[in-house]
Amino acid sequence: MRATRVAVVGGGLGGLTAAALLVRGGCEVTLYERAKHLGGRAQTSEVEGFRFNLGPHALYRGGAAMRVLGSLGVKPQGGIPGEGSYALRAGRLHTLPRGAVSLMTTDVLTLAGKLELARLLAGLPRIDVSSLARQSMREWLETRLSREDSRALVGALTRVSCYCADLDTLSAEVAVSQLQSALAANVLYIDGGWSTLVDALEARAREAGVRLELSARVESVVHAQAHEAGAGANPVAIHGHAAEARVYGLRLADGTVHEVDAVVLAGSPGDVASLVPGDAVLAREAAEAVPVKAATLELGLSGLPRPEALFALGIDGPWYVSVHSASARLAPEGGAMVHVMKYLGGADAEAREAELEAVMDALQPGWREHVVARRFRPNLTVSHLLPGAKSGGLSGRPTARVPHVSGLFRVGDWVGPEGMLADASFASAESVARALLQTQHLEPRRAVGA
Repeated sequence: MRATRVAVVGGGLGGLTAAALLVRGGCEVTLYERAKHLGGRAQTSEVEGFRFNLGPHALYRGGAAMRVLGSLGVKPQGGIPGEGSYALRAGRLHTLPRGAVSLMTTDVLTLAGKLELARLLAGLPRIDVSSLARQSMREWLETRLSREDSRALVGALTRVSCYCADLDTLSAEVAVSQLQSALAANVLYIDGGWSTLVDALEARAREAGVRLELSARVESVVHAQAHEAGAGANPVAIHGHAAEARVYGLRLADGTVHEVDAVVLAGSPGDVASLVPGDAVLAREAAEAVPVKAATLELGLSGLPRPEALFALGIDGPWYVSVHSASARLAPEGGAMVHVMKYLGGADAEAREAELEAVMDALQPGWREHVVARRFRPNLTVSHLLPGAKSGGLSGRPTARVPHVSGLFRVGDWVGPEGMLADASFASAESVARALLQTQHLEPRRAVGA
């Protein structure tokens, strides 16, 4: 029996991971990336020695990303943030509670608020989130906390752990899961930026035998009704599920068609729908997908006016500022790589650069005199789908396997029932590989270099 031929469209983290896992399992894999470089939103650029990620990125140390990267023999290097942390309220800095002592000494909470928050945090690891899928985070907070100050602080922790400000829409299942993960194992800022992950995954893919085609624009997935597929086609039917149509090829922008057994689409809901023209289901999913957005100000500084002030979290507004270079190698000697962000959503659907500068003023007054490089992004996509309570939280997201088209799969931060942000991309890639490899009765080989 010949190897299953798989085309992966998109060379970001999800696409590279799916390709590496599939070829390790015995599939014949070609990855097509329309850009000249791999990485997608995980690209890192260097300016004057500073490593600029596309907005503030962090890996959840207890999440799916670390699990899947480990299975591929990739061990991210970096540091864990935490020191020099403040709560920002009404333009003033306060101690951000990070433990029993700081919780009791901070003035950002009343005594009643402190006691209420302490009780919630003590019981947080034991909360079963499965019953919270159709409850919004705002509703959950109002049922669990009676104090406005404690609700505001947990709301701020939710924003920073989910990168999402719309607590009226966000499923409590998602939010509480992220809080549990963040408090249990924290996050990792990666040395050299997220392009180091891209480089490592590219190396694993090439070593295993993935064929990488860059500057290769895909026009569409070629599919047909099951009875119309050509005699040479061998489309993959997953676990005996009936499908309305079957994949049998991939058409490139130059008109050539490559015959394949399965296609994995790594992109946004809109990208997926555009590559399967005329598919009403995928078009509806794309139209209904509400992305998570943020405005970011990225700063490369020659130094910090206040070296001890490394992090601030907005309590009365959707603000975040963090000196990532304090934990990871992202700046030249003596310099600082700083990310300022406004989480967009609900009434805060836009931001001006001056707003983010004011947040930086609170943490690092005098910072303008140290600017070496800067970038402002007013409308950055954080995630392609906000998992809301009305849609059922994580279980309401589209599945990795497209049910009505046999042999068609998708990966991304909006796919599957596990994880948020990069964790969802890695988990969906793992899910795709598992489905295809189980169908072919193949076992993954040991990780190259593991």
